[in-house]
Amino acid sequence: GWELPEAFTTLRRLMEARMGKQGRRAYVQVLRLLESFDLADLHAAVKQALHLGAISFDAVKHLVLCRAERRPPRLDLDIYPYLPRATVEKTSAMAYMRLLDREEEPA
Repeated sequence: GWELPEAFTTLRRLMEARMGKQGRRAYVQVLRLLESFDLADLHAAVKQALHLGAISFDAVKHLVLCRAERRPPRLDLDIYPYLPRATVEKTSAMAYMRLLDREEEPA
């Protein structure tokens, strides 16, 4: 067997946890990128994908291609419906004021 860096194991575990059998297939696709790219470049792309939370074959492929072409990655999460969505709501000034009011109250 191959001696792959730890990031590959993490990627595999996350892909399988999120996508089941389809995740295993996606991981094999990631490994097949070694047919076209150096291990060092693919490893860097896998680590970057993990850091970004973009756990998919498409994301890893995009990142390794960007690395090879020396261009910045542009990940559009709309094409990854199975990835968890982050929602960040706008914080109102009143919420901050309530926090400040609490700090002034004696404990």
